[in-house]
Amino acid sequence: MDTLEYQTGFGNACSTEALPGALPTGRNSPQICPYGLYAEQLSGTAFTVPRAENRRSWLYRIRPAALQKAFDPFDGAPAWTSDFAGHTPVSPNRLRWNPLPLPSKPADFIEGMQTWAGNGHPADLAGVGIHLYAANRSMQGRYFYNADGEMLIVPQLGRLRLATELGLIDVEPCEIAVIPRGLRFCVALTDGAARGYVLENFGAPLRLPELGPIGSNGLANARDFQIPVAWYEDRDGDFELIAKFTGGFWRTRLGHSPLDVVAWHGTNTPYKYDLRRFNAMGSISYDHPDPCIFTVLTSPSGMPGAANVDFAIFPPRILAMEHTFRPPWFHRNIASEFMGLIQGVYDAKADGFSPGGASLHNCMSPHGPDAGTFEKASRADTSQAHYIRDTMAFMFETQRVIRPTSAAMSSAALQNDYDAVWSGIKKYFDPSRP
Repeated sequence: MDTLEYQTGFGNACSTEALPGALPTGRNSPQICPYGLYAEQLSGTAFTVPRAENRRSWLYRIRPAALQKAFDPFDGAPAWTSDFAGHTPVSPNRLRWNPLPLPSKPADFIEGMQTWAGNGHPADLAGVGIHLYAANRSMQGRYFYNADGEMLIVPQLGRLRLATELGLIDVEPCEIAVIPRGLRFCVALTDGAARGYVLENFGAPLRLPELGPIGSNGLANARDFQIPVAWYEDRDGDFELIAKFTGGFWRTRLGHSPLDVVAWHGTNTPYKYDLRRFNAMGSISYDHPDPCIFTVLTSPSGMPGAANVDFAIFPPRILAMEHTFRPPWFHRNIASEFMGLIQGVYDAKADGFSPGGASLHNCMSPHGPDAGTFEKASRADTSQAHYIRDTMAFMFETQRVIRPTSAAMSSAALQNDYDAVWSGIKKYFDPSRP
């Protein structure tokens, strides 16, 4: 597979052209564009948001996106939903799932998407959808865009090639890709089969978190984010365009490929990031820091410090704090946490949390290390550093309760005995021994 080129930086005003001179100079929408192209703007934020938060790009394409027929309802994504209305109470039980099997019948990225949990609604411009995908064929003659939210794609098994209006992105396990709201794209499976996770963000676009007292360095570096260069298809034929809008799915036919953008410039772009480049920060004296210190990207809400969603990771790192309990402690949070495992072993669980699996710990549901992990960490020699290697776990953390879907609750992958991991915790209390 050919190696792709990328631009670097997060939130940069990028410009790129697949043909020399395709980008107009001086004006975004000249009376006549070079090469007979059409100018089109793609806005990812309100026009008047502050400059630092404004996301928009100018596209110069062979045909405008408006050249399409009317949409009809599409029923080819029956397991993908945005219905988190909350008419019934959510169970406070801790939940955990085994990895989903790969499909036994042909399924592409859209057909193989299953909604596992979420909150809010696209119409409210707040909340998230959390999905698992398992696919065994590339999208063929089919393109997709999501008008409900941007999509954070977390591969766990198999590489993906994302062909977007703004260029090509290759993404593999331990990398992520983000597709902006409304951008048209298709997904090819490089390895024949693929499995992973998708965060559908209905709220403010994801951005790098502020570093606060950490200072100017650390966590995810802006220069490590990669943005595609211009690439285009000039193909006529019979193509299918699928749209997700207000939680529903719609289909229209196109007589040409929608990936016909020859040049573009702006800040509303897809991008990828290698999680292995994350600069993990942590304690070097005592205690285990809050998971917020592992935040890669955040979607802020209207309340300062309370995110619509944070995307945090738990990468390879060194634990060096002495005379302290090194794994995550027992805790109950106002935030709700959905976790996944890309590879290796998560340091807070002895077993049962497998790559491709997931767990959900909702608001105020108590959780923490299982009995085996507690015993091991309580007796560890903390004069020696502990090297956590060959692992990558992640967490979607939100200020709202995360509602699992009926499909997730009835899935054969649901571990009905998850609570048993804490059943072996012993009583050590002795009032005669301080």
